[in-house]
Amino acid sequence: MSEAQEQSQASPLHAEGLSHDLIRFIHRSPTPYHAVAECARRLDAAGFRQLSRPDYWSLSPGERAYATFDDSTLVAFHVGVKSPTEAGFRIVGAHTDSPTLKLKSIPETRKHGYRQIGVEVYGGALLSTWFDRDLSLAGRVMVKTGEGAQSTRLIDFGRPVARIPSLAIHLNREVNREGLKINPQDHLAPLLGMASSSTPDPVAAFRAMLAEQAQVAVEDVLDHDLMLYDTQAPTLGGLDEAFIYAARLDNLASCHAAMTALLATSSAEAWSRPAEATRVIALYDNEEVGSRSARGAQGPFLETVLQRIIECRSTDTRQAFPRAMASSFFTSVDMAHGVHPNYADRHDGNHLPSLGGGPVIKANANQSYATDSAAAARFTAACRAAGFEPQRFVSRADMPCGSTIGPITAARLGIQAVDVGSPMLSMHSCREMAGAADVAKMHDALVGMLTMPFV
Repeated sequence: MSEAQEQSQASPLHAEGLSHDLIRFIHRSPTPYHAVAECARRLDAAGFRQLSRPDYWSLSPGERAYATFDDSTLVAFHVGVKSPTEAGFRIVGAHTDSPTLKLKSIPETRKHGYRQIGVEVYGGALLSTWFDRDLSLAGRVMVKTGEGAQSTRLIDFGRPVARIPSLAIHLNREVNREGLKINPQDHLAPLLGMASSSTPDPVAAFRAMLAEQAQVAVEDVLDHDLMLYDTQAPTLGGLDEAFIYAARLDNLASCHAAMTALLATSSAEAWSRPAEATRVIALYDNEEVGSRSARGAQGPFLETVLQRIIECRSTDTRQAFPRAMASSFFTSVDMAHGVHPNYADRHDGNHLPSLGGGPVIKANANQSYATDSAAAARFTAACRAAGFEPQRFVSRADMPCGSTIGPITAARLGIQAVDVGSPMLSMHSCREMAGAADVAKMHDALVGMLTMPFV
């Protein structure tokens, strides 16, 4: 075990504490905007400095800083004592978004005496799990703050305000035999309440509701990015509390692991030698819809942050970026498919990750995952240094494979990368399930990846 890993495991947040901290993190992060705000709060408390993208950056060895993009993507880093052209970067990436139902631009409608809101499906949501849930609304509202100026207000109703009721079995007798067939346009509009002749028109009523939450005048509400979330709090579960039941484990669990690992390796500097390589975490938005956005992995944000660090820390900038990438490594952290005991035939028989068994290395021959043998060996070494073996996942040869930010980031930067994740069940459900023991194991593995030498 490395010195940095020993320091990390000695922290009060380790083991059981990390599981409870993940629960708090998810509870405070109903949307990607809130997740980034929570990360920023934690970084501020740990002494990291927030940088503004339009400003000129000046960075010194040992400095800790972060920057955000459009409220839902964040890159944080701890500058190494050596130039990145010499020591490279150790980068951990994850994504802040999860499959959900997002409100349309003009959402509120009236139908048969009910107030309803129109939604779009964001990502590959398991739609049946959104029925009969006590739902709330959260996100950001853009408000006018002056002549031609605007700012962001994060809002969270924080209580059940919406529900998508199921159709009674008496009116759909075949549902248990044939499955629930859902038309997103017709069947997913949640109910907000009852409408009457005294209820304001839908547009005015909705704008007034947003203005009240944002604490601004109705005329100052400009636009919104809002989504539904399940109000049931995340919790430990199972007879022995071996599980975590929560929404958005995919992929807030990975964001939390990246954040706690960076903070652990930063605080460990007080006891260990200063890091030669610059340590970085990149928490992207829009992975669930392909990452093709300025704030997604296909955008330039991480690359421009790395370039700025290189320029601040390199006296010789000739060929600086490719030189830095040649000594760098990217760990893409997303959740992994744990074997489902009722559907074990959906897995390859030699690749059956179990909840509580630790991090999973994900591989795919067609490069849906970035892992190759050299990259897998590095992650395996980090796991062994932390005292456990990694698990493995490869899809059945007759089933398609999902993808991650790993191949996208590796291709954009020209960097060696590995795809890993903690095993889970109910992926993309409104409420998911993971192993409580895996929280600390992934944290420890990422501490190792952030502190490993590049040889």
